[in-house]
Amino acid sequence: MKNNNLVKTSNKSAMDGLWAPALGIFGRFSAWIVAPVIIGATLGVWLDKKFNTEPWIFFISVAVSFVVSMIGVGRNALEEYKKQEERDE
Repeated sequence: MKNNNLVKTSNKSAMDGLWAPALGIFGRFSAWIVAPVIIGATLGVWLDKKFNTEPWIFFISVAVSFVVSMIGVGRNALEEYKKQEERDE
């Protein structure tokens, strides 16, 4: 019975080690999606009010921030893909 408990404990600790990298990847991807859009929207609203051009600068800044987000997510995805390929070799 002792051997069975040791196996369960070692499997559990091995599974716990898999969560840290996954959460790190999730955090980076989430930051690349959320941060540029919030910054772009805030900047767009502020510039629209300053120059009285509502809603044009807002739309342009959100569109640019979306493109920046996708580029950031794409770069991170390629980096993670390369890391995974190196681990598999």
